Amino acid sequence: MLGFDGVPWRLIEQWSEEGELPNFARMRDEGASGTLESTQPATTPLAWPSIATGVWPDKHGCYGFQNLSSGYSHEMYTSHDIKQPTLWEQVTPAHVGNVPMTYPAQEIDGTMVTGMMTPSTEKEYTHPPELKSAIKSQIPNYEISLDYPDYADRLDEFELAVDDMLANRRKLMQLQMDEAGDDWGLFFFVYTAPDRFQHLIWDKDRILNHYKQLDKILGEVMEYTDRHDADLYVVSDHGFGPIEELVYVNHYLEREGYLFREEDDGTRGALASLGISRDRITDALDRIGISEEMIVSTLPRALVDSVAEQIPGDHALYDVDYDRTVAFVHGAGCCYINDTERFDSGVVDPSQIPAIKDELTDLFESVTDDDGQPMLDVFDGDELFPTDDGSPDLVVNGHGVYEARNALTGEPTGETGTYAASHLKEGIVLCRGPSIDANAVLRGARVVDIAPTLLHGIGEPVPKNADGRVLFDAFDEDSTPAGTKVKRTGVSQTDHDEEVDDDFTDVEDRLKGLGYME
Repeated sequence: MLGFDGVPWRLIEQWSEEGELPNFARMRDEGASGTLESTQPATTPLAWPSIATGVWPDKHGCYGFQNLSSGYSHEMYTSHDIKQPTLWEQVTPAHVGNVPMTYPAQEIDGTMVTGMMTPSTEKEYTHPPELKSAIKSQIPNYEISLDYPDYADRLDEFELAVDDMLANRRKLMQLQMDEAGDDWGLFFFVYTAPDRFQHLIWDKDRILNHYKQLDKILGEVMEYTDRHDADLYVVSDHGFGPIEELVYVNHYLEREGYLFREEDDGTRGALASLGISRDRITDALDRIGISEEMIVSTLPRALVDSVAEQIPGDHALYDVDYDRTVAFVHGAGCCYINDTERFDSGVVDPSQIPAIKDELTDLFESVTDDDGQPMLDVFDGDELFPTDDGSPDLVVNGHGVYEARNALTGEPTGETGTYAASHLKEGIVLCRGPSIDANAVLRGARVVDIAPTLLHGIGEPVPKNADGRVLFDAFDEDSTPAGTKVKRTGVSQTDHDEEVDDDFTDVEDRLKGLGYME
């Protein structure tokens, strides 16, 4: 399983047909390929677990980068939050590299190097632990990700930095291939570079140059899978496209009286009247060598939270008056109604939720541009996530060239700033190998279909509760999986007793730099 985060089908289709990407063209000619529909919303923390498990977020349990508690606090999702068994727990030995949402590393039969959401390489981010020393020795400049805000106005340097990161990922993949030897059942490696690159640079010539590097990596992996007589699946978690304007969905909730901010009375009011804000305080601390990260990692979280609640500033978690708020948007467009059963300061009786959802749907769908075109798409959470009562009530995403954001602002829309492009739902799937049909077209494939197809293709049973289907169109009609009935197996929820009590400040900074968080 080779993952290319954020690669859209239309670019692969165009450039493989034009001869620019010969290995992608070979994958299409010698195997099965097509579009791959992502999750809703189409974001990394939902989609990669769906690819790895074959179920939608209501079953694997991850709705974004941060989990929202009943007390309105935000905690980073980790691998411990994934409730459904992953492919590397079902197919062994397994070697897993740079897959998002895998931190902290699991003790699996094989090797694991965790990817996005890993705080830093100072953490224990590998299994076995001694693999960390091998990486440090062989790839001394290896890092989890880049500090994206530093490159906001230095895109040429950013392009070079992404190239370096990509090169180090290739070295990591080779290291894990060497560790795997000939005895492996699953190799699952993800390159997140294209997603990061495209968020800040949406220039077709520069993207093509980046994709040519991906094409070379694909060629190396094709040779590797040929040597091991293995099937190869190439997937992206979502697509990509340009954005032109940001839409602040919480602004509309505040404007229509569904959301209220904390009033600047008491301590907040006194500080505000003196011109004391979060930014001024952190700037002053920076000048004497005390970073916000140092404060968060050194002081008890409860103390940090209590102080932050009193300081005026742009931190939406503390700026909402939940005792009066009916609804709010959190994360990647997840809209929650502040009901009394789910939230500590809830104000809505659960019986009122259906009516309020209808009102909010009408409100969001009424947001249009100067040409009368919709700026937002709205989805019912109960329809998207039917098995989880704790799922978002609505999902609100940007429509077309508009990007939805959840910041509390005085304006309904804003400029995109450093962000050039963002996620679309249509990713890629290409399959090639002993059991795969040549030049086959896959239609209607979804991220949850990948795991069931892979499992069936190698003769393994598919979990009974899988939401995905086996893509039989991918298999050669004379192959074993084409003529074999899908075997099913029971599945037990994956439980992790220990808590992950890490400082994710650097992770939050990276996510903010990509526009994933406010």
